[in-house]
Amino acid sequence: MERILAAATELIAAQGSDAMRMGELAEKAGISIGSLYQYFPDKGAIIRRLAERYNTQGRACIEAGLADVRDIASFRTAFGGLIDTYYAIFLAEPVMRDIWSGTQADKGLRDIELADSRANGAVLAATLARLDPGADREQLDSKAFLVMQLGEATMRLAISVERAEGDRLVASYKRMVMRELAPG
Repeated sequence: MERILAAATELIAAQGSDAMRMGELAEKAGISIGSLYQYFPDKGAIIRRLAERYNTQGRACIEAGLADVRDIASFRTAFGGLIDTYYAIFLAEPVMRDIWSGTQADKGLRDIELADSRANGAVLAATLARLDPGADREQLDSKAFLVMQLGEATMRLAISVERAEGDRLVASYKRMVMRELAPG
């Protein structure tokens, strides 16, 4: 399975997921087409598995980045840094860009993205609850979920326009989020 995913990553990086063909993938992975289909019934399943892998890595990054936050100042620094890190990953990782550019067209990817936004939102809400234990947890959960979902949309938009404009969009998102989550 790892060989298949590594080969898929190489092919997507080189030519995009739309151009990747299952026969080409099997050849690159050094397996028969029948073996490939035993692991993955179609190209979408491979892309969804890669998306889940990127999401797991992203969540670990978010958890680590927010683990030591104990006040608003450290939150602003940590969360602002996470936004910058996430944008840099989107810019640097062609496979991730390719996967997320197809999110709106693929229900499976949309479902994965929503689940990821909820999970990342839960990490963010827990951090915010640590900073303000008396806050309404339902409001924190909703706000954090929205912030994470808007972050996904912002990154997709930022990588689809010229770099300078993308940088401005991410900076605007960061300012809006900070005003909402950590005013002052």
